[in-house]
Amino acid sequence: MSLKYFFDPLSQPSRAVYIFLKIANIPFEPCPVKIVAGEHRTEEFKEKYSKFQRLPFIHHNGFRLNESVAIVRYLSKLYKIPGNWYPNDSKAQAEVDEYLEWHHLGLRYHCYTHIWTSFLIPMMTGRTPSEKAIQKTKKNLSKALKDFERLFLSENKKYIVGDQISFADLQAACEIDQLKMVHYDVQEETFPKIKIWIENVKKECYPHYQELQREVDELADVYQQTVKSKL
Repeated sequence: MSLKYFFDPLSQPSRAVYIFLKIANIPFEPCPVKIVAGEHRTEEFKEKYSKFQRLPFIHHNGFRLNESVAIVRYLSKLYKIPGNWYPNDSKAQAEVDEYLEWHHLGLRYHCYTHIWTSFLIPMMTGRTPSEKAIQKTKKNLSKALKDFERLFLSENKKYIVGDQISFADLQAACEIDQLKMVHYDVQEETFPKIKIWIENVKKECYPHYQELQREVDELADVYQQTVKSKL
C-alpha cells in the first residue's frame, strides 16, 4: 500500500483526516503515533518521516506531507472522491476554504487554549488549575462558538457549506468534540444550532467518527480523576 497515514486519535485534525480517508474509500496504511509519549519528537521520526515533527502526516510514494488541510487538498486531486468533501466547483471550494482558513484562529485556538489551561498544564505540572484563567478561556471559547454558529450555521442549510457535508464540517466537529475531554459539552450550553449540526455530522460519518472519539472520551475520565477533583 503506497499511502501511509501517521496520526493520533487524540489529535483533532488527525481524526478529521482519518474519517475523510475512510469515507472517501482511499486505501491507506494506518500508522498510529502516540503524541503523549512523545513518539513524534524523536530524531528518528524527524529524519525518516516529518521534518515538522507534527501530526497528521502522510508518506505517499516517497512524497511527505504535513498539515491536515494540505493533505486533503493533495489527495482530492489524486483520488476519485465524492465531490462534496472538497468540491471541484470554484465557488463551493472557496466556501470550504473560507471556513478552513477561519478555523485556526476563529475556533481551534480557543478550544485548544481552554483544554490546555483546564487540563494539560495542570496534568503536566501537578498544580491546581487557576480558576480565574479557566473562566477567561471559557468566556473566549463561548464567544468563538457563538461566532461559529452565527457565521457558518444558518437556519436554511444542514452543513457549513449547504446541504452536503464537507471536510470543513469534519475539521470543526472534531475540534468541538475535543472539548468533552474537559467535560465541556456544547449541548449543555446555549448553542442549539451546533447541537443539531454536530449530530448530523456524526450520523453522516458513522461508524468512523464514533470509533476515534472513544479515546477522547476515555481521557475525560483521566481529567475527572486528576484535575477536576482539585477544583
